Amino acid sequence: MKKLLFVAATALLAANVFAQSPKPVWPAVKKEMKPWTRWWWMGSAVDEKNIASLLKTYREAGFGGVEIAPIYGAKGFEKRYVTYLSPEWMSLLKYTVQQAGTLEMGVDLTNGTGWPFGGPQVKTEQAATKLFVQQYDIPAGKSVKEVLDSGPKLPDGQMQALTVANDHGEVLDLWGKDDLQKMKWTPEKGSWKLYAAISGKTRQMVKRAAPGGEGFTLDHLSSASVTTYLDRFDKAFNGKSPGVRSFFNDSYEVYDATWSPAFFSEFEQRRGYDLRLHLPELVSKEKTDRVSRVKSDYRETMAEMLLANFTVNWTNWAHRNGGLSKNQSHGSPGNLLDLYGAVDIPECETFGSSYFPIPGLRRDSADIRNVDPDPMMLKFASSAAHTHGKPLVSSETFTWLTEHFKTSLSQAKPELDQVFLSGVNHVFFHGATYSPEDVPYPGWLFYASVNFVPSNSFWPHLKGLNEYIMRCQSVLQAGRSDNELLIYWPVYDAWSNPAGMDMPLKVHDVDVWLHPTQFYKTAVSLQQSGYSFDFASDKVLAGATSGGSTVVTSPQANPYQTLIVPQCKLMPVGTFKHIIRLAREGATVIFQELPEDVPGLSSLEAARKELSSLKASLEFSAWNGLKRCLVGKGAILVSADVKKALLSKDIRGEAMTEKGLNFIRRKAGNDTWYFVANLSAKSVTGSVSFNRVGRQVLIMDPMDGSYGAVDPQKTETTSTVDLRLQPGETRIIRIGAPAPGFSKWQYPEAATKSMLITNSWKLSFTQGGPELPADQVVKNLVSWTELNDPRTINYSGSAVYTTTFNLAARPPGPSLLDLGKVAESAHVWINGKDAGFAWSIPFRLRVEKFLKPGLNTLRIEVANLMANRMRYMDQQGISWRNYNEINFVNIDYKPFDASKWKPMASGLLGPVRLVY
Repeated sequence: MKKLLFVAATALLAANVFAQSPKPVWPAVKKEMKPWTRWWWMGSAVDEKNIASLLKTYREAGFGGVEIAPIYGAKGFEKRYVTYLSPEWMSLLKYTVQQAGTLEMGVDLTNGTGWPFGGPQVKTEQAATKLFVQQYDIPAGKSVKEVLDSGPKLPDGQMQALTVANDHGEVLDLWGKDDLQKMKWTPEKGSWKLYAAISGKTRQMVKRAAPGGEGFTLDHLSSASVTTYLDRFDKAFNGKSPGVRSFFNDSYEVYDATWSPAFFSEFEQRRGYDLRLHLPELVSKEKTDRVSRVKSDYRETMAEMLLANFTVNWTNWAHRNGGLSKNQSHGSPGNLLDLYGAVDIPECETFGSSYFPIPGLRRDSADIRNVDPDPMMLKFASSAAHTHGKPLVSSETFTWLTEHFKTSLSQAKPELDQVFLSGVNHVFFHGATYSPEDVPYPGWLFYASVNFVPSNSFWPHLKGLNEYIMRCQSVLQAGRSDNELLIYWPVYDAWSNPAGMDMPLKVHDVDVWLHPTQFYKTAVSLQQSGYSFDFASDKVLAGATSGGSTVVTSPQANPYQTLIVPQCKLMPVGTFKHIIRLAREGATVIFQELPEDVPGLSSLEAARKELSSLKASLEFSAWNGLKRCLVGKGAILVSADVKKALLSKDIRGEAMTEKGLNFIRRKAGNDTWYFVANLSAKSVTGSVSFNRVGRQVLIMDPMDGSYGAVDPQKTETTSTVDLRLQPGETRIIRIGAPAPGFSKWQYPEAATKSMLITNSWKLSFTQGGPELPADQVVKNLVSWTELNDPRTINYSGSAVYTTTFNLAARPPGPSLLDLGKVAESAHVWINGKDAGFAWSIPFRLRVEKFLKPGLNTLRIEVANLMANRMRYMDQQGISWRNYNEINFVNIDYKPFDASKWKPMASGLLGPVRLVY
């Protein structure tokens, strides 16, 4: 029954229900389309009253759900702490799920406290494990026992191997001998080295654990350890589903976990040879081919164990408990595509701040992490979802976007748009901290967060951002991804790196394992040329079929027009066979070069011989400046210039990228949806072509929900429309069958007349602190920090500007209110009517429907950031950070201190113009 319920829930998640109205435009809103937020329960010091109040506050701000993440608590509140998974804790979880349900919100639950998985149920034998290999020189005539007794002490743990090797390549496994024989073994002559392998423990504890969650980190490579870990949840759930939508696992941060007690046996079963005989290569620092092959086999085995023993095991457990699995696979020592593909909701992560050349976008180098998020890294998660036909791709978004209290909503938007362009359609904020109402300003805060909390000055305007996300995600969750290319990821080239032992594929190490590769360079080049694509692993290709001339990776996935194999040195014979099979069935495959060799050491010569035979069987001839081999119903092309090969098959990229636009495309029924973003420094005005044809094209603005029809110029393969985007702006384009009743799209950017609003402004400070400054009348718009009132320098909160302006007549066409520079967001009313939020660059709103002839009243509520008030609090020595763990750090992980900050510009800086 539970399985049937899960299947039904998954089907409902995958469905895309459109609004039933005479004018169906935006897809009908579901809670998954709204942003969700990670919800830190500090010390799990939560209660029903505050849970209910906060959930209601989040819903009013536009959130669709929360992801509960218990962590360390605040000092002085220990009596309120609730032990993790205790009956009281479970009762609070149940209450949260019920309250969220009444608000039509969802709840996800982290399967642990802090990160990574671990806790008191993880005893030493189930804890994360490390391989220690102690090396000793054994001179002739000296026994193993004598060497061990006189040499360095062995690490604590279970000995699993004693291997000896000499300079001539002789290797002996002493482990099969009885203990007496092992210890007695003595070389008669020559120089030998002894390798003693110990299965020990990393001793890593759960990081940022909540009360009741403290303990060792889990051995993720052991199925028995994972089962023992999950048993604690089964007991707490008492046979009943907790009602959460999905269970979550944060990024893999299990440090130095290079082993599991069953590794030797698993390795031999999977790779076909005894790793004990290759300990010299496993720990070697040499860069030989043999060392690379052994380490590749070791990493592949670790990847398979992590996939089977943890990811699949945990996902099955989630299904049995009535939920989905949501996993951050990055950082894992495995094939990221396979790990992401094994869960229901793959989740990526943005960490740090990207550079965008958008004019006016604030980016202070002192307030950002020296980490540039790479959108190509995000595509590993979205590719796994797309190739497996999974409807949702989530993202932990805005982690350490800027220094605390200095992040504006306008800074969040381009980072968010880049996430959307990478295939994400289910954003999670990082994040919101549960804080009871009796905790004074600024409440409880998490050390690595943008702090999307009600105490943040921008909270009154957050709904503007959240509604934008909702509209974008309603489209980005529609139908299927419509990427035309499938690109093979040659993971074995990465695994064959002779340096080190395990290879966690971390976000922060992309300069090592991703950026130098031809795979990465090819993908970036294709994206710049307007192509859209997903990545495929060997496992995905093994299950792929040819749908006529296309490559089909899943019945729920959109077919790909071709498969591209970037230049790679190593490829398993099985993968090469699958690629040839796809071509034989009708697909076109493009190689930059045929693979040189096979990976690993197992049956090496036989595998090499088979690969060589397969390559020899392909008869290539010159064709259109390429090499082509006709195979069955399809073809294999070889060209270093992938774009040339694509054009030879009439596969063309979207021309809009030449204008500086970025896009992502979805297919839903007869409609094609484009999300288009201008993240460049220049405006885009004029004709833009789309590689899809329809009888009707709609232009839709996700900022305010407006839309209208345009008449496209059509060819057999393209639709061309007039599109106008300022730097930082986005549009959604819907191309499809005609529907009656749509008005023509009006181009507000075409307005040419401008009226500067020069009347004086009444300025009233309405909500914030440390105290409200007095009302003022200002003639010139300047920062609050420049007003003649010392209270405005320290003020964080909202203030209202009110003025009037005269119009001889109502403008006949589209009109824009251009606020100029805003520090940092605004909410506008014209003639008493809500004209919307202006929270991002360019700070402009469509206002024609609010204007009238004669006197018009303009009311603008502006919110600044928390920075100036936090600066004041630190200067005055006011206590606000006092936590039982990391306490509170700045963006460089040093003790936080805002006292030396300069005041940040705040308020409406203008100039304010009416453009019509």
